[in-house]
Amino acid sequence: MELLDAARVRALLVPADLVEALRAAFAEQERVVVPHRAHHRVDEQRDATLLLMPAWQTDAWIGVKVVGHFPRNGEQGLPAIHGSYLLLDAATGRPAAVLDGTELTRWRTAAASALAAGYLAPQVVEEHLLVGAGNVAHAVPHCYAAVREVGLTRVWARDPSRAEGLVDRLRQEGVRAEAAPDLREAVRRADVVTAATSATEPLVLAEDVRPGTHVDLVGAFTPAMVEADEALVTSGSLFVDVPEALEEPGDLVQPLRRGALRRSDVRATLADLAAGRHPGRTDEEEVTVFKSVGTALEDLTAARIVWQAASGA
Repeated sequence: MELLDAARVRALLVPADLVEALRAAFAEQERVVVPHRAHHRVDEQRDATLLLMPAWQTDAWIGVKVVGHFPRNGEQGLPAIHGSYLLLDAATGRPAAVLDGTELTRWRTAAASALAAGYLAPQVVEEHLLVGAGNVAHAVPHCYAAVREVGLTRVWARDPSRAEGLVDRLRQEGVRAEAAPDLREAVRRADVVTAATSATEPLVLAEDVRPGTHVDLVGAFTPAMVEADEALVTSGSLFVDVPEALEEPGDLVQPLRRGALRRSDVRATLADLAAGRHPGRTDEEEVTVFKSVGTALEDLTAARIVWQAASGA
């Protein structure tokens, strides 16, 4: 069994290839079994959560990801998410590899957002705003490059030094980037807004979003977590990665409970977009909202292409 650490996973993952692999996986998602993931609260004081995410394709691979989400890790200079991924041969159950699940998660999350943006974002993206400066935010511009040419990437974070740090890192990697000191002003300027935070109060407000903007919400995954206000998710054209997005994140769970949002308000899932069952954006003035919570289908797809690259298969 091979151990693929974060550096190896990153070296083997080509963002554009991952976006295309996810497109194919979502278009044929019925070939993969994805049980409902398990959430366990393991530490109330630290708001810490354990997630177990299995998936398998009977003629190929079995995989399971174990993830710890510790939102207060930033106080210690650590990522909020740590994970490990076990990949097994579906024919024999033999373990093939253990991959760094944290690295795998951030790239598959960013790639899924980019895949959705290919259907939902405006064709011309002069400014892309990243709300949050963590590991997922860092991966987003590299994946978006597979679907859109972005003029400028701006970064806002509660801690301005973290925003500046991500800007420096992106510039070193060839991305034109700058820090955004004022969040609301930055939202008003953006053609695409990606929020990747652990916020529990709305950061992206409907009144600041211009017509034609695409809003990409990737951070919240519990009922207490919210990145956009109710007015935005109820007034925009709403898309989700998977149906579970209506059961887990506060962005959608809270307005559903209040009756402000109905399940039928969701225009399509990522599988619908990838399979051509929905065209995506239909109007230049349309505000599109994509809410993702992630799925084990993405993890299995990413782990498979990393393993194939590692093994030369």
